[in-house]
Amino acid sequence: MLMEYLSHGGYPEPLIKNLSYHEYLATLFDSIIYKDIVSRYKIRSVQGIADLATYLVSNTANEFSYNTLTQVTKCKSVHTVEKYLKYLEEAFIFFKVRRFSFRVKDQVVSNKKVYCTDNGFVYAKAFKFKPDFGKLFENTVAIELKKLEMKKAMNIFYWRSPKEEVDFVIMQGNKIKQLIQVCYELSENKTKEREIRGLINASKELKCDDLLVISGDYEGEEEVSWFGTKRKIRFTPLWKWLDTL
Repeated sequence: MLMEYLSHGGYPEPLIKNLSYHEYLATLFDSIIYKDIVSRYKIRSVQGIADLATYLVSNTANEFSYNTLTQVTKCKSVHTVEKYLKYLEEAFIFFKVRRFSFRVKDQVVSNKKVYCTDNGFVYAKAFKFKPDFGKLFENTVAIELKKLEMKKAMNIFYWRSPKEEVDFVIMQGNKIKQLIQVCYELSENKTKEREIRGLINASKELKCDDLLVISGDYEGEEEVSWFGTKRKIRFTPLWKWLDTL
């Protein structure tokens, strides 16, 4: 059932009425774009916002810059892309997460990461030949964290160094409370090593010792050393993490 939710998202109507998830969600996505946003804001460049939405849903859980979005969607300007993305966020199709920095200016100018508010839209509209469960896992975690952020329980960011990344930095007030990595499959040593290395390096820089890896099925706690730095890292399956919220 978890894999079904990861693939098809949380909209109840297709399940209750035994409808095609793909057709229902594709139609709903297009209706929000064309009947809601385009009509409400009297957008002339309909293809521009449609291309932007398709690009974003196909690149869920990836970084973006406004300049890149302007080039790939052929919108007139960065200002237009920013405006269109704001409309898409207000319609609750997408939301963005800022890169963490101790300087607000750096947060503003750095690349953001984009997430979709429901995995079903990714399933129905993303230009992909098969599901990327790594991205779907991360998107699912982002959705739940965003709900908590909207309730003012926390602020969420991502962290990046020249070589490593941490998917989520959880901040409450002025304190960094937790660092989270999300990984669908930890069976490969290189994958596990990459996730752990990012957590340890971020832990040193951000002075946070609550380190968590959310994955497919592994649960446990390990003390890990990386170039002389030791940290305890907890591992928990996605289903169990969701059950604690």
